[in-house]
Amino acid sequence: MHGPTTRPGWTALATLKSSSNTCGTIKTTSRATPHGRPIVASPRGENSQSSKLAEAYLAARKADQPDVEIDVIDLWHANLPEFDGDKAAAKMTFFGVGEMDEGGQSAWDQIVAITRRFTDADEYVFSVPMWNCGVPYKLKHYIDLITQPGLLFGFDPEAGYSGLLENKVARVFYSAGVYAPGAPAKYGADFHASYLSWWLKFVGVSEISDVRFQPSLLTADPDGDQKAAVQRSVALAH
Repeated sequence: MHGPTTRPGWTALATLKSSSNTCGTIKTTSRATPHGRPIVASPRGENSQSSKLAEAYLAARKADQPDVEIDVIDLWHANLPEFDGDKAAAKMTFFGVGEMDEGGQSAWDQIVAITRRFTDADEYVFSVPMWNCGVPYKLKHYIDLITQPGLLFGFDPEAGYSGLLENKVARVFYSAGVYAPGAPAKYGADFHASYLSWWLKFVGVSEISDVRFQPSLLTADPDGDQKAAVQRSVALAH
């Protein structure tokens, strides 16, 4: 979403929750060496506002804990597979529909490998820009690939869904050019933070914190607002 570069009286809003176009993870539990995994959802590289926040957080995190391992997943270069017919059929076998054949097992093994790279982490770092009031399609693609029965969620006909992740932490860094929480509807709506927060809770992430740089364009002081958002991101690491 695009708009004029200034609107007097608007400033970015930050709350403590979770991550963006950059998504990563950090492993800090039950290991001698902590491990992190940022997930990058923005294609804008060094020009990405959400990624700047995530990178500031990760740098501060690394400074505080030099032995932390950070494994970056750049969704724009990850060569994510399609969730095609074989994979969908394999998924449905977990709900009692059909049987797992050789082709389905091979397709499912591919999904398991992608998901394990995610579940191996203790901490997730997302940099998430707002695209058309939602998340970038590459991030949604990734989420749809890894959100699978027996991997990220369980299901019981009476109890319903249950998240399978335990003792995980998420840090999410949100940006938007025009939208800001509390802004009139003509400036957009928030389906990206609300969706990602719901999904993290759905799969069992127990601690979620976020920093927002919203709006990054429709504000009287974009540079000052960005600096303040970076400072909040650094503070979140301590």
